[in-house]
Amino acid sequence: MFINNFKYSFKVLIRNKGLIFWTFAFPILLGLFFYLAFSDIENKENFKQIDIAVIENKEFQNDEFYKEAIKELSDKNNSSRIFNTKYVSKKDAEEKLKNKKISGYLEFTNDNVNITVNSSGVNETIIKYVVSELKSDKKIMNDLVRRELIKSQNNSYDKIINYEKIYNNAIKIINEDNAKLNNISNKNLSYTMIEYYTLIAMSCLYGSMLSMYITNFKLANMNSVGKRTSLSPTSKTKLLLSSLLSSYLVQLIGLTLLFIFTIFVIKVDYGNNLPLVIALSLVGSLSGLTLGVFVASKFKVSEGSKIGILISVIMLGSFLSGMMGITMKYVIDKNIPIINKLNPVNMITDGLYSLYYYNTLDRYYFNIISLVIFSIIMMILSINSLRRQKYDSI
Repeated sequence: MFINNFKYSFKVLIRNKGLIFWTFAFPILLGLFFYLAFSDIENKENFKQIDIAVIENKEFQNDEFYKEAIKELSDKNNSSRIFNTKYVSKKDAEEKLKNKKISGYLEFTNDNVNITVNSSGVNETIIKYVVSELKSDKKIMNDLVRRELIKSQNNSYDKIINYEKIYNNAIKIINEDNAKLNNISNKNLSYTMIEYYTLIAMSCLYGSMLSMYITNFKLANMNSVGKRTSLSPTSKTKLLLSSLLSSYLVQLIGLTLLFIFTIFVIKVDYGNNLPLVIALSLVGSLSGLTLGVFVASKFKVSEGSKIGILISVIMLGSFLSGMMGITMKYVIDKNIPIINKLNPVNMITDGLYSLYYYNTLDRYYFNIISLVIFSIIMMILSINSLRRQKYDSI
């Protein structure tokens, strides 16, 4: 019965032209739109150093860590150069920011860095991100220095402590830390890649319409086939799993077409991590399908209303994950991080970002595990909901 239901469900899905359009054609058309809209930007614009200002006050002069870090990030001979830095007074910094000659300025007060910007954009997001990373590194360095000082004082009170050696060792440990931001902007990282990442995530979640449709097909309150299915002695769990498997196969066909189109037609460069990108897409598709099953089984409304609920959830998730502007993702991550931790679209896009921003795969695997847990929870809730459904008459 499992195999027969699988075959039947697959045929039903393939013959539905509306579903095939949304899962096969729509992501490809959207990818083509991104290519036409952003190709000129990619061809004409390379990464440009961000103009910033640093208020040259006493606190900054006394902070060797930030002085060296900003100097390194602003060095014209450094391939990892990010900033074009001007050292000015606060009055000059405010004037330059007002006239849009800089994207923002840094002010050092009481062992803290205050960032001042005029707007929310890519440059401003990068400034905030880099300063956040430097703050984290400095905290690690201070802890290391404190630990070495305590060790030196405990071991030899009569010897002179080599503060320079302690500082250099701390810097060395930080430089050898694996969790660093990669500078691969000249190779395959671009602003428009963010849109393609979210396109993949959205495509994975659009597969939920497949599983929702085939689940509705088996519900007694939705159509005559569902009435016959409800009266049959077949296990509801087996029916659900076979239907989900057929939806997954159709979704994989759609994803394959999307990857073929983006790689060979519009020449999207996914870098050296293409197998990991595909693996994340496979897990992301599973989360989308289980979401569709959950909506179909949990909400006792018409099919049109269920489609509306599903599309609303997907589009809201895409918006919060940065599809309509990466700034939104930064705002949510900073102020309400729990939302994006529960957002399956963000789990997919965040996993893709991590492949390019970090040397380690810790964050990538965290998002993979999060998607698996999300899928399991959706399936458990869906099975429980289907088992509890009862009808006065069929």
